[in-house]
Amino acid sequence: MFTANAEYDVIFAGGGTTSCLVAGRLADADPSLKILILESGPHTQDDLAHTQPARYLSHLAPTSTTVSFMVANPERELRDRQTVVPCGNCVGGGSSINFMMYTRAAASDYDDWEKKFSNPGWGSKEIIPLLKKTETYEVDRGKDDVHGYSGPLRVSYGGAFTNVGKAFLEVGAGYDPKRGSLDDPNNLFECDKFGIFSPRRWIGSTDGKRSDVPHHFIYNKKHPNLTLTTGHIVSRVIFEGKRAVGVEYLPNPRVHPDAKSEILVARAKRLVVVSSGAFGSPAILERSGIGAEAVLQKSGIEQLVDLPGVGENYQDHQVIFAPYLASDDSETIDGIVRNQEADFSKWSNQWKRDGSGLMSSNALDAGVKLRPNEEELKAIGPDFRQKWEEYYVGVPDKPVMWIGPVSMFVGDPSTTPARKYFSVGYYVQHPSSLGFVHIRSADPTVAPEFETGFLKTADDFALLKWGYKRSREFARRMACYRGEYVPNHPQFAAGSAALCQGEIAPAAIGAPDLAYTEEDELAIEEYTRKFGAFVSHTLGTCAMKPREQGGVVDANLNVYGVEGLKVADLSIPPSNVAANTYSTTLAVAEKAALIIAEELGISGV
Repeated sequence: MFTANAEYDVIFAGGGTTSCLVAGRLADADPSLKILILESGPHTQDDLAHTQPARYLSHLAPTSTTVSFMVANPERELRDRQTVVPCGNCVGGGSSINFMMYTRAAASDYDDWEKKFSNPGWGSKEIIPLLKKTETYEVDRGKDDVHGYSGPLRVSYGGAFTNVGKAFLEVGAGYDPKRGSLDDPNNLFECDKFGIFSPRRWIGSTDGKRSDVPHHFIYNKKHPNLTLTTGHIVSRVIFEGKRAVGVEYLPNPRVHPDAKSEILVARAKRLVVVSSGAFGSPAILERSGIGAEAVLQKSGIEQLVDLPGVGENYQDHQVIFAPYLASDDSETIDGIVRNQEADFSKWSNQWKRDGSGLMSSNALDAGVKLRPNEEELKAIGPDFRQKWEEYYVGVPDKPVMWIGPVSMFVGDPSTTPARKYFSVGYYVQHPSSLGFVHIRSADPTVAPEFETGFLKTADDFALLKWGYKRSREFARRMACYRGEYVPNHPQFAAGSAALCQGEIAPAAIGAPDLAYTEEDELAIEEYTRKFGAFVSHTLGTCAMKPREQGGVVDANLNVYGVEGLKVADLSIPPSNVAANTYSTTLAVAEKAALIIAEELGISGV
């Protein structure tokens, strides 16, 4: 039972993916260890909005209580548009609301963490076993040495493989045959090929449920030594001298609207772990007096440790999901997303019966991680050439861009006519643009100041402009294509050969690519500035790198300048990864569990 002002051995400030996994591992290994998790959002246990995969977009509704919407400053590169980035605000964090895509980074991404940023033990040699440790790979392709087969989380094809995804792969084979195909696009060492089979997903093969962390590490265990409380915001870490000895927290008015706004205290005898993500973790550190003096002074906070890297190095994958009109026979989840009774009942009943059908799908059924060939490099243009030469040449496992279809309209369905759609997304795998996240106030209920950095660098901009043209060539050749949803595409001039059109038939596989004039290119630039967004793969704001390089934590996740305080979540990666970030978050969590267990003298983690 939760008691305010109690004492624990370990306190986790945040109840997201990382903290639930680490706490679950520690609680299993040492039943005497007294653990507290303080989560600011609600529970997710057995809630169909979390366990039914196809309902994941419900968490992005404006009325959602399971995410926090971070609103960035107006940015010149976006024509003063304010980007909104949702982040998990519930038990399990991103694992309970994400797209469930099973995509792994390139092995060299982890090697960069170790070699380029002086973090021994964080290279691919050490990380790959941790990736395997978490998963049970239920894809029937025979066992190998890069996947795990006895972990708590399930990986499968899910319960459906839509004809939209199949159409994309058919176009890949016919339109872009030189790239070839790949049986396992997640082996960490190969890319630039089309997957032969449906993508893998964090969905159980037998029950069709989302494979999230809280249901497999916390809710199913009922640990007597672990206390998980919801609806409480951690205000700051309490220090005695330079040692962390507890946290202050208060009720979250979003979850407990009638609770008194009183400051509560929990004491930590052995360790405090800040685990509130790329937005929440730097904010907790800054409210605790750890950060740049100029930032702290604005909020009236006395500096304890000068760490100017706190809140800097913000990164996300820059994405656009271009929408297309789909044929009537296309298998999409638009009806589920729109909560249309016929579709919702049909697929929900099938899911409850045997875990199959569109309700057990995330509608992302295909994709390719591209490395441009010489012809494509010329098409991208000179703005990307230096990044290519310095970062990608000689590292063949690193892709540059992901392109893939989603069997639905990605966005607010209330803004579009009811019909079937598909979208083709494209995002930059290793963006150069950086932003920041800093507190505006000592009050933890005040949203931070946030700048995305989106499109600040010419190489990112060049890739996204090319990504639109390249992804459109795939889309217009797909059998399900019936034209563009014109309002959400570049507004080309009348008479342009590239003019977007609705209700037209697919182009032939061998049709010539569309030609774009200089005027068309300007339209694509404006489109990119207007529709460019983020995938909510936020990371980097408490970077694990040397202190003199703007680092916040060392390779053992210790915050520089203090004792008894670690950060463990996706804020610690010093550089980006070429994939959706769930797998990487799990690896960070497994590594954190080992580090903390060793420090506390706990075996068997």
